[in-house]
Amino acid sequence: MRIESKFKELREKGKAALVTYITAGDPSLECTPYIVSKLEESGADIIELGVPFSDPMADGPTIQLASERALQNGTTVRGVLNVVRKVREHSNVPIILFGYYNPFLAYGLEKFSIDARDAGVDGVLVVDLPPEEADEFKVHADKAGLNLVFLLAPTSTADRIKLVSDNASGFVYLVSVTGVTGARPEMSYSLEALVQEIKKYTRLPVGIGFGVSTPEQANRIARFADAVIVGSALVRIIEKHGHSREKLLEETSLFIRSLSEACKRNERYSQ
Repeated sequence: MRIESKFKELREKGKAALVTYITAGDPSLECTPYIVSKLEESGADIIELGVPFSDPMADGPTIQLASERALQNGTTVRGVLNVVRKVREHSNVPIILFGYYNPFLAYGLEKFSIDARDAGVDGVLVVDLPPEEADEFKVHADKAGLNLVFLLAPTSTADRIKLVSDNASGFVYLVSVTGVTGARPEMSYSLEALVQEIKKYTRLPVGIGFGVSTPEQANRIARFADAVIVGSALVRIIEKHGHSREKLLEETSLFIRSLSEACKRNERYSQ
């Protein structure tokens, strides 16, 4: 309900949601709740918490390295849930866990869904779990009240769009490129027609991610999508300033404030 309520609130404000990704446990599990708080305070509307995995095949080098750092720090699914519990002591920001199937399967799908709900998680995006193989996870997630977010790509067919639309909840995540995650200097804005096509099949919000790294790019996407999703550019700030919490939080705040302002649809940025 937190995700649905947030999108409703933002629609009334004429703003696209700013969804921000960080890898839990990078630079440390102890620091992650402080980063989440700073993201929310600076204008992030929904937080994606990455669950680190040893073979993050959909992620580019930036997030791969973040996963390696987090795993070296001993980050586990249980540790990520403890981060969410810590955040929930003072925040109602919607939180989505972003990860790969094996860690959730190893934890136990039913137990994970219950524990995630109890910790305060709102949704889960399992990168390597297509909707046609998600029945078991979906049963437990639905019972726990967790949203399941699925991915679409620029190459997705009408049948694929319908399948994802029939199974997704929370929002639909449209990948902007046929590749891995990572900030890109140039983006294609030809996705507007695809967003309109997806909306023929679902009333869920449509968010665009993979490659968004500047306020200008965020502003262009916010004009036709319901959410702008930023990950690698933020993770690079954490990588650069992870040794200094004060500097990390300061640079994170500056970046997120600029992106949040850019997600207001009445604002225009020049390229």
